[in-house]
Amino acid sequence: MENSEEEEEFETEKFSELIKYTIPGYIIGLIVGIVLDTHGYQRSAIGQWLVRTLAGEGESILEGIYSIRQRLKSASGTMAEAYGWGKLFGIAIPWIIDIGSRLAGVDVYGVEAFYIPYFYALSDQIGANISGMLFLKRKEGSWNIALNKYIHHPVMLASLAVILIVPIGLLSGRILGFSPTTQTFTAFETIAANLCWIPPLVGWWVERHR
Repeated sequence: MENSEEEEEFETEKFSELIKYTIPGYIIGLIVGIVLDTHGYQRSAIGQWLVRTLAGEGESILEGIYSIRQRLKSASGTMAEAYGWGKLFGIAIPWIIDIGSRLAGVDVYGVEAFYIPYFYALSDQIGANISGMLFLKRKEGSWNIALNKYIHHPVMLASLAVILIVPIGLLSGRILGFSPTTQTFTAFETIAANLCWIPPLVGWWVERHR
């Protein structure tokens, strides 16, 4: 009976709807970076904001639109929808962190600023993870049951792994000498950090194999 319930749950998650939104954000962010470099805006703060938003959060905007569309259709709530809402609400956080760091005099091209691309790439993922946990609490009615579901939910675990591993990679890259001194480099760094496609891919794989 339990396996049957799990199969039914994943059949309705629709994570496959979210996977297709990642690549367009990557491509648009990279194109904008190349265009800005071509026109001499390699170190434009506004340019970096735009490139990082598109490359790191472009899919979040589209996934948020998916969640809004689901809500307007009065579709029953799913983890994928909650995941999309969380990503949408997390979009503005890196903007605040970025401008605050610049105003505080942080060298945004140095090792100490590795956290800026991290938040552009994954603040939406953090929001999605929190939103997914709240969805489980609302669905199960108990924090204990929700936590048990969380630690057995492959999408939530994949999301948590991405959140914890990516900053290590970004910091290592900066220590080894990488610096986003052009908008193209900014796009590549953000794309490399934006592993938000992994949790929906895990969800899709589970949907297909259960």
